[in-house]
Amino acid sequence: MIRPYLYFAFLFIFFMASCSESSNADRNRTTDSEAQAQPLDQDTAGLAKAVFAGGCFWCTEAYFERLKGVEAVVSGYAGGKEPNPSYDEVSAGRTGHAEAVQVYYDSTKITYQGLLEVFFATHDPTTLNRQGPDVGKQYRSIVFYSNPQQKKQAEDYIKELEEAGTFKNKILTYVQPLRKFWPAEDYHQDYYRLNPDDPYVRSVARPKVQKFESNFRDKLKPEYIK
Repeated sequence: MIRPYLYFAFLFIFFMASCSESSNADRNRTTDSEAQAQPLDQDTAGLAKAVFAGGCFWCTEAYFERLKGVEAVVSGYAGGKEPNPSYDEVSAGRTGHAEAVQVYYDSTKITYQGLLEVFFATHDPTTLNRQGPDVGKQYRSIVFYSNPQQKKQAEDYIKELEEAGTFKNKILTYVQPLRKFWPAEDYHQDYYRLNPDDPYVRSVARPKVQKFESNFRDKLKPEYIK
């Protein structure tokens, strides 16, 4: 039989441990939120912005950051209603968000149309909620527009691709307004460059990026031309 004072001592220890875990979790959430608030280390004032979702953002980010005229790319989440989504929540399909990238670009060097052309050439817009080995709504194809001009350009370009028979199957890319873009955690930013030995990067991302560099050689920044 457990003595009363031992029983209450046990309850006290359990309570303190639980509070400590809760406090640590709160600090982690605060840290993630603070990390998401300042994902850039450069001035993007005056640059145009575009947001796309085309599968794993590690690949999508790597494509766009190689383009002449693109000054910065941020990996993140868009398309859902839940605030402050985390990678664990999004990748598990527990939110309505898709992995996306926000592209900051100099419109005098590359146009929104040029970005659209790269976007549709670097993923499969005909697969529903899937890109290669990545399956789920978080990998759906989306063009997020910020103004009527972007919306019209995206819809017109999709129509052009359909009429030209560019893809064997129907394009399933969503064209929808950007409500909110949430930057992903710091460790996802520039992931392709910083994690060359990651198994996914080596087996999935690297072949795609190398193919992109070959097909879009004339659009690459000088440092990416081999």
